[in-house]
Amino acid sequence: MLSRFKTLFGVMLWCVSWADLFYSFHELLQNRTPPPVYFVTPLVVGITVLLATLLTQYERLRGIQSSGVLIIFWFLSVLCAVGPFRSKIMTTTAQGRVNERFRFTTFYIYFAFIIIELILSCFKEKPPFFSPVNKDANPCPELNSGFLSRLTFWWFTSMAIHGYKRPLEEKDLWSLNKDDTSKTIVQQLSKEWDREKAECKQKEDVSYMRKSNHVQNHDGGSPEEAEVLIRDKKHNRKPSFLKALLRTFGPYFLIGSFFKLIQDLLSFVNPQLLSVLIGFIKNKDAPAWWGFLIAALMFICAVLQTLFLHQHFQYCFVTGMRLRTGITGVIYRKSLVITNSAKRSSTVGEIVNLMSVDAQRFMDLVSFLNMLWSAPLQIFLALYFLWQTLGPSVLAGVAVMVLLIPFNSAIAIKTRAFQVEQMRYKDSRIKLMNEILSGIKVLKLYAWEPSFSEKVLEIRKNELKVLKKSAYLNSLSTFAWISAPFLVALTTFAVYVSVDEKNILDAEKAFVSLSLFNILKFPLNMLPQVISNLAQTSVSLKRIQQFLSHDELNPNCVETKVIAPGNAISVRNATFSWGKELKPTLKDINMLIPSGSLVAIVGHVGCGKSSLVSALLGEMEKLEGEVAVKGSVAYVPQQAWIQNATLKDNILFGQAPNEEKYQDALEACALKTDLEVLPGGDQTEIGEKGINLSGGQRQRVSLARAVYSSSDIFLLDDPLSAVDSHVAKHIFDKVIGPDGVLKGKTRILVTHGISFLPQVDHIFVLVDGKISEMGSYQELLKQNKAFAEFLRNYALDEDIEEDEPTMLEEEEVLLAEDTLSIHTDLADNEPVTNEVRKQFLRQLSVVSSEGGECPNKMSTKRRVCEKKPAEPPLPRKSANEKLIQAETAETGTVKLEVFWQYMKAVSPAISLVICFLYCCQNAAAIGANVWLSDWTNEPVVNGTQHNTAMRIGVYAALGLLQGLIVLICSFTLAMGGINAARILHAALLENKFHTPQSFYDTTPTGRIINRFSKDIYSIDEVIPPTILMFLGTFFTSLSTMIVIIGSTPLFAVVIVPLAVFYFFVQRFYVATSRQLKRLESVSRSPIYSHFSETVSGASVIRAYRRVKAFVDISDLKVDENQKSYYPGIVSNRWLGIRVEFVGNCIVLFAALFAVIGRNSLNAGLVGLSVSYALQVTLSLNWMVRMTSELETNIVAVERIKEYSETETEAPWIIEGKRPPENWPSKGELEFVNYSVRYRKGLDLVLKDLNLQVHGGEKIGIVGRTGAGKSSMTLCLFRILEAVKGEIKIDGVKISEIGLHDLRSRLTIIPQDPVLFSGTLRMNLDPFNKYSDEEIWKALELSHLKRFVSNQPSMLDYECSEGGENLSVGQRQLVCLARALLRKTRILILDEATAAIDLETDDLIQMTIRTQFVDCTVLTIAHRLNTIMDYTRVLVLDNGTIAEFDTPANLIAAKGIFYSMAKDAGLA
Repeated sequence: MLSRFKTLFGVMLWCVSWADLFYSFHELLQNRTPPPVYFVTPLVVGITVLLATLLTQYERLRGIQSSGVLIIFWFLSVLCAVGPFRSKIMTTTAQGRVNERFRFTTFYIYFAFIIIELILSCFKEKPPFFSPVNKDANPCPELNSGFLSRLTFWWFTSMAIHGYKRPLEEKDLWSLNKDDTSKTIVQQLSKEWDREKAECKQKEDVSYMRKSNHVQNHDGGSPEEAEVLIRDKKHNRKPSFLKALLRTFGPYFLIGSFFKLIQDLLSFVNPQLLSVLIGFIKNKDAPAWWGFLIAALMFICAVLQTLFLHQHFQYCFVTGMRLRTGITGVIYRKSLVITNSAKRSSTVGEIVNLMSVDAQRFMDLVSFLNMLWSAPLQIFLALYFLWQTLGPSVLAGVAVMVLLIPFNSAIAIKTRAFQVEQMRYKDSRIKLMNEILSGIKVLKLYAWEPSFSEKVLEIRKNELKVLKKSAYLNSLSTFAWISAPFLVALTTFAVYVSVDEKNILDAEKAFVSLSLFNILKFPLNMLPQVISNLAQTSVSLKRIQQFLSHDELNPNCVETKVIAPGNAISVRNATFSWGKELKPTLKDINMLIPSGSLVAIVGHVGCGKSSLVSALLGEMEKLEGEVAVKGSVAYVPQQAWIQNATLKDNILFGQAPNEEKYQDALEACALKTDLEVLPGGDQTEIGEKGINLSGGQRQRVSLARAVYSSSDIFLLDDPLSAVDSHVAKHIFDKVIGPDGVLKGKTRILVTHGISFLPQVDHIFVLVDGKISEMGSYQELLKQNKAFAEFLRNYALDEDIEEDEPTMLEEEEVLLAEDTLSIHTDLADNEPVTNEVRKQFLRQLSVVSSEGGECPNKMSTKRRVCEKKPAEPPLPRKSANEKLIQAETAETGTVKLEVFWQYMKAVSPAISLVICFLYCCQNAAAIGANVWLSDWTNEPVVNGTQHNTAMRIGVYAALGLLQGLIVLICSFTLAMGGINAARILHAALLENKFHTPQSFYDTTPTGRIINRFSKDIYSIDEVIPPTILMFLGTFFTSLSTMIVIIGSTPLFAVVIVPLAVFYFFVQRFYVATSRQLKRLESVSRSPIYSHFSETVSGASVIRAYRRVKAFVDISDLKVDENQKSYYPGIVSNRWLGIRVEFVGNCIVLFAALFAVIGRNSLNAGLVGLSVSYALQVTLSLNWMVRMTSELETNIVAVERIKEYSETETEAPWIIEGKRPPENWPSKGELEFVNYSVRYRKGLDLVLKDLNLQVHGGEKIGIVGRTGAGKSSMTLCLFRILEAVKGEIKIDGVKISEIGLHDLRSRLTIIPQDPVLFSGTLRMNLDPFNKYSDEEIWKALELSHLKRFVSNQPSMLDYECSEGGENLSVGQRQLVCLARALLRKTRILILDEATAAIDLETDDLIQMTIRTQFVDCTVLTIAHRLNTIMDYTRVLVLDNGTIAEFDTPANLIAAKGIFYSMAKDAGLA
């Protein structure tokens, strides 16, 4: 419809103009010769409108819904026609008659038509029929919004209104535009980066060739020399990531730069207009319409500037957003292929930092990057115009500026140095916090919190010191920033007036120069800032480039295509190491493994069994030899890697679901029984790192994943260690063994279980990284070497029952004894015990701050579950429990009390002082300018002005006073801010160390770390400067209003509507933008947690060839995040245009009222009020921005408060109730009517326990899954508090003494050994209580002495994060050494013999028997043979005591214990 009308009017316009043309021809024929213009004009106009009409049609066919070109064209046509329109009317009224009636008529018809065309072109067309269907549920309205709508960002209004009415949610967000999606961007960037790498590689190769030929030709030089030459040459050029970025994002960014150029030029028009306006005020005879025209021009110019500026920003920010997407994507993809040695050089935390911090820096820089050329341009233009106004005196001002630049840049450089230093502290603090939170359970059990708390506070103290220094610098630079324009103006004016007394400072000169100086202020200050930003980003660029240039795993180091027929794996003369520069771990490996065979790899702890498996996966550096592996691979690592997803997803691992196959896998891996205890069956959500599964369950899930994958080759790295003996047997028979599910597949099994060896086809024995012998079980026995010896020692008690058929039903019942060993993951584990048999209903209700429930925030995971019918055997479960509650994004306004809390942390007195100082500063500023305006009005006598000296003096005094106040002010604020930061962090840390374990079980570490990193960062570095800016802009805006009302009182009338409009825009914006920011930060953490999960599971992901799927998941998460970030950018533009419109109106009215009241005004006042009005736009804009920024960031205070006030456990030390020094001296334990549960609302795990243990007894605790064995140990340490009853140790009720007094007097050897990064010494003795001798003694007893004394740094051997550089067995021994050091009367042993080979196991058992002979020992046993000689055995069943007697009596009694012993072949 629209385009038909447009075409119709276009044709009519054409007709009208040609009618004019024909009329002129007609006149020719009538022998009246019209002037040539009457021929040219209609002809040109006719052709132009015809072209416009054709363009309309063409654009309609192209599917363009609204054309910018045409709107601008019709707009200009109307503008040009306004002149003749007015003059025709004026001449007609003057003459009283119409001459040339025909042309008069056609002109008015033409005028009407072009106005109609203009109006029509503002509407947008319907999309053409042939446009592709948009499948998006919620497409971004930007795509098909009109030109004007895009120009003013009107299309965003719908979201602003929406966000004002009710808090925005995930589902209200628009989809991303195709060009902003990860898929598109990362693809482009990767392509460019690969191209860049290829180019460098070519150059490098060429130079290498040249050199080496040269070397061969002369044989005089030694080969070393040649080597050096080559190496020098090779450093010629690293691939530059910057180039790739420029190629990818440059062109789009340049469009923005073009807009910036126009805006810069426009910004100089207004000062010129101001001088015209002042001239107009002085000249009392000028016609009034001149004044109105000037005012209108000022307004139009300002509006255009606004529009261009925001288009420029839009382009810049979108580029920034794409940069972040691109960099994140590239880093993610790289992290999946980097070698292990490269991975070791940067911790997970550092890699995540690359993604979060460094990519963010790029984003921040891009928005101001154009200042690099725009600032010099603006400075040049400003100086040019100043020279015209004031002549050479300007040079004095310039000199001041030039002097300030080194001052500013010195500050910037220093600040950057501080920032780097602070980053270092921050990195190490976060890394330490990460470890503390992962190992919080161990810290609690050992009562080590104070030591670690001190460490964190030490780092924090240094961090704040650096912050304080940079705060001093910042206040200096603020001082420079406020005083610079003033000093420049002062020197210029002073010089100008003093040079020649004929130089008169009149209003025009003073205020035009002032407004030019104000324009100068921005580029001058931005330039050093941009340069320092640039420097920071270059550091980030280096870090990213270094990471992206790390060695990648060579995909061809394992041959997958060609292999000797009949074999699945062949390794020939291969030597492997973990990194090119490290010494080889495996030497001269030769293996030929036929397809379908079952091969065992055995050997002592740390002899390279796991490394061999890694080598087959291609995870190690192959130094020589060849490896071939044919077929798809499934890999079960020694420490299971579990994703944060449902149990079923963990097993399917991205494969197509096949119910039958799935059930078989569960059955074979003995997971059926576990599913019945898990709250949601196989839809139970598993927490990060598999925290709510026991070690054995994790291992079995990992195994089930392999079984389900039905690959050709299975690499099983000790999958049987974490499970109980009978479960191990079941799994071996059902899965791995000759009759298992995997028969016919190639299986490589690393194992410590001797009982399975007779059933394998082939055994490789590893000793110190070499294969010492190989062959079948029988052959190795015959060879009678080390292996046979090894077997004789251990096989005795294991083989007795080997051939008796075990009844499966019995085994089923017993299955999964280990499901309950809860000490599994010492990191953060969620006890899954009996509690889970009943519903553990922790509904996911996200309570919004108003207190209502929002049922719509249900998690997607839950929805998925609810669609599935619960499986028939589990009718009693609803599948909607989530272990981890979704992080709630606060909604609604930030409560005032949060600001109050922050003020309290800063201290209220300081807050008041700051506000008062600001008032003084603005008073001084107004004073200075009013004084200036008064000065310019001083009468001129004989061509000179009087009292110039006094005038300059007062002006200088006022200006410097203002600067000084600012300095004091920002000092005080910075100090207050740092104080607040210290207090808030200390409170958070204090609380987190006192928080009970159950909190960590249900809260992902990422969420807590987020508080310590992002929120603390906000409080440290974002809030104080934001407050400074906010107060500054607020008072500036206020003083502008005062000045304008002072000079033109009429202005007061306009203020009210403008203020109302401003207020509404501000509320709409703040509501929407705050919620968008919140959504953005909530959707940001999944990117990083998924990333760190990926980094830790990279080898598994690669083994299963799931890299692409994971990349897609990551892209999806990044896109989700950008979906809330993009509207955030646009909301800023939307706001900017509206707020600047208010500012432009202020300019318009200030000028208008000056014109209206020009008879009563002097030039000085007009200059003052208009020059103030010209700069108000900026401060109005920043004021809203800062309000919003402040509201967004102050949320950090709220979030930290929330986590500093979670409930705490009992006090560590109760002064009046401290137990005696040597307590417990006897080691007697007594449980009296003791009951306990894990968390409120769950069932009791132990019910009315009554038992007594005498000092020095050795007690074994056994029981089936879920019987509550581990719970007993947790109760002794008061990790769980009693519901009723009590525990006494040596007659002291443990509930009455402080936790540390209790925990430091008990010793535990937990199931999962946790080490912290730091020296070995610190891991054994964090408080430095013991001497070196004692430590060495403990190491000797725990059989680590040989290993430690072989290390060059001995006790100062650095353990890496989580003790990664020790084998699991060695970590276990370190835990034993800790126990030996503490040597308390009561030792609790959570059977940690899983990951250790039998020898080490024996060593530990022996050590415990000899060293703890007079102590009370409680052992939670998985292998009954370890407790057969204990004094008594406690059999728990369902949380109650089933049997408690000596092992012999229990076997005679033929009860539960007997059946368990029979299964283990001990009875």
